[in-house]
Amino acid sequence: MSNRTGRIEDARFITGTGRYTADVTAPDALRAVFVRAPMASARISDIGTSAAADMDGVRAILTAADLAADGIGPVQAPLNVTGPDGKVWSQTARPLLADGRVRFVGEPVALVLADSRAAAMDAAEAVEINYHDEPAVTTVAEAKAPGAPLVFDDRPGNIGFEWGHGDRAAAEAAIAASAHTVRVRTPVTRVAPAAMEPRNALAREENGQTTLYVSHQQPQGLRGALASAFDLAPEAVRVVAGDVGGSFGMKMGPMREEMLIFYAARKMGVPVRWIADRTEDFLTDEAGRDVLLDVTLGLDADGIFTGLFVELWANLGAYATGRSQPPIFNVGGIAGVYRTPVIAARLTGMLTHTAPVSAYRGAGRPEATLAIERAVDQAARELGIDPVEIRRRNLITADEMPWESPFIFNYDCGDFPKVLADGTAFCDVAGFPARRAASEAKGLLRGLGVAMCVEAAGGPYKRTATDYSDITLGADGKILLTGGAFSAGQGLETAMIDVAAEKLGLSPDLFSYAQGDTAIVPEGKGMGGSSAMISCGAAVLMAVDELVAKAKTKAADKLETAEADIEYEAGVFRVVGTDRAVGLAELGAEAAAAGDPLAGAGAFKPEEATFPNGFHVCEVEVDPDTGACVIASYKAVEDIGRVLNPQLASGQIHGGVVQGLGQIFQENVVYAPGDGQLLSASFMDYSVPRADDMPAIATGFSNVETALNPLHVKGVGEAGSVGAVAAGLNAVNDALASRGVGAFDMPATPLRVWQALHAAGAA
Repeated sequence: MSNRTGRIEDARFITGTGRYTADVTAPDALRAVFVRAPMASARISDIGTSAAADMDGVRAILTAADLAADGIGPVQAPLNVTGPDGKVWSQTARPLLADGRVRFVGEPVALVLADSRAAAMDAAEAVEINYHDEPAVTTVAEAKAPGAPLVFDDRPGNIGFEWGHGDRAAAEAAIAASAHTVRVRTPVTRVAPAAMEPRNALAREENGQTTLYVSHQQPQGLRGALASAFDLAPEAVRVVAGDVGGSFGMKMGPMREEMLIFYAARKMGVPVRWIADRTEDFLTDEAGRDVLLDVTLGLDADGIFTGLFVELWANLGAYATGRSQPPIFNVGGIAGVYRTPVIAARLTGMLTHTAPVSAYRGAGRPEATLAIERAVDQAARELGIDPVEIRRRNLITADEMPWESPFIFNYDCGDFPKVLADGTAFCDVAGFPARRAASEAKGLLRGLGVAMCVEAAGGPYKRTATDYSDITLGADGKILLTGGAFSAGQGLETAMIDVAAEKLGLSPDLFSYAQGDTAIVPEGKGMGGSSAMISCGAAVLMAVDELVAKAKTKAADKLETAEADIEYEAGVFRVVGTDRAVGLAELGAEAAAAGDPLAGAGAFKPEEATFPNGFHVCEVEVDPDTGACVIASYKAVEDIGRVLNPQLASGQIHGGVVQGLGQIFQENVVYAPGDGQLLSASFMDYSVPRADDMPAIATGFSNVETALNPLHVKGVGEAGSVGAVAAGLNAVNDALASRGVGAFDMPATPLRVWQALHAAGAA
């Protein structure tokens, strides 16, 4: 465990010396502006570019016809989902530029390249496109309605895919035979990633390669996608992702605009740069969540769970691709931490005339946790059982580990009762009645929201992948460490260096860290699934071991003894029992001078996903006169396995909690019904949390270390968001239930809360 305070990378971030993609100089680059669809659903009969192309400073205007002439077809992450009836669902074709039809507002139709952004913007307005407007569907309800307009003519019913797991008939029979049945139907609203750094890219020819500088969280994967899409050898492509100001899953995969910038630079033979403005981001960034949950939970007379069935309707947006699958990958979380004997789920992905939905922090985990935790809270209310007690009665115990689940996820380890006990103490659940009374004395409603969460990390489950690390000792004694994982704010530079420095017994000051450049790190997982320390951290250990082993051989030669007689400690190789020694730095300098630097390489693939879990408590105060909600308190206890750096771990939990609570209380992407216009396309209309919207978030740890990786870590990057969505919504429902509101769905904006109270006759 590190005692470090602060992060290595913070020095450059807070002094303004970070190097983001927009900081890469390219004075000779053409500026790119996209012509975007002004309507959500329309046929294109003609694109006129001649007038725009004749304008001053304009170099080219590219359309789908140019792509077709160059043999560039649709590009998307592949989809291969088998439905409950055995039907195999594949991706819908997504052209890089709209070809004959547009399917959401902001979809790219043409690309203008000019000497300046101003010239490109003027020309973009002059491109003449004949659209034939058609009706649009924007919600699951609209998309599944009889006779609804189709997003794709060959997808009847607007179904992107269907999927199921578990014995539905058995689950429904168990529920039907139960003494009590609870049903919760709740939407999980759509959220915008709203990354601090908008998407942007610069492409140019360098040293016989086409290099794409890009704000992206998975550069190695993008390199492969570019090579495949444009029929290039991988070595002809270099992808460089420097510092990235937020990603959350959105800046991942074969993204349209970024790939088009790469294509344009190759076609024009000159550098091309694109920087999205904030409206473009709101219109086109792949969004998060947008799922309708229908949950039915059976219980016996003592409140013991007997069966669970969950139906999910996911709004996929305009395209079904491999990026549409997070609800499938992580739906195992609906089982929660409980001994429910029979569980089944069905998921239908619906196509709509909206921007595509893909991974967003948690990537299906918060939705799955919300499904079970809202139902458990509702059951506690209906049966008159304390919400903590009903959970305690149903927990999987430590002596039942490893747990063979009736629904997808098998847990390798954990002590859920201990997490509950530690959490109730840390969060002072026992003191809530007194706090509620104090709030009521001020005329405020106070609610307690409890959520227990568990998630698969380092996966996806049953689909783990290898990550890589290299370590090289320089002639000056400095050490370069590389990682295939990617940091977009998590602090991996600090974390990885600390792992290597502790293993070698050296000062972290001797190390530098490189990521995100495929010329330096050609293979790697990138960022995703809370997997960095699980996979890449383990690879770092292996790289260090190989470095030490090679150096030990050299030390034995130099000291003229057998390797078995050499011991290593804190940068020094010593002949056991003597004072004969040689330093690692000296060996490194000699090897570098000989042209064969001392280096080590590591690769690690987890045997299976890990399962971080936690207990979250949110408390809210509601003003019944205005509907305003204040988050009065937020505390959480997490089991993330071994805690390598408490500050980094707590920071990751804090960030996830804020994003989860932001969705409950503020954030909501809204499209106009009928025409599909985006009504929340700026920060004037889309509210993200600020510091003064949040309380001081307290975190504690109650850890059971996993044996699935050599660091014994379980992952932490998404833990906060997984618990916060359920805890936040449960808190609001608890507060409103005291005034007779039966059920309340996100977002808990003042108007919606006030309306719910008035509808119940309570305000």
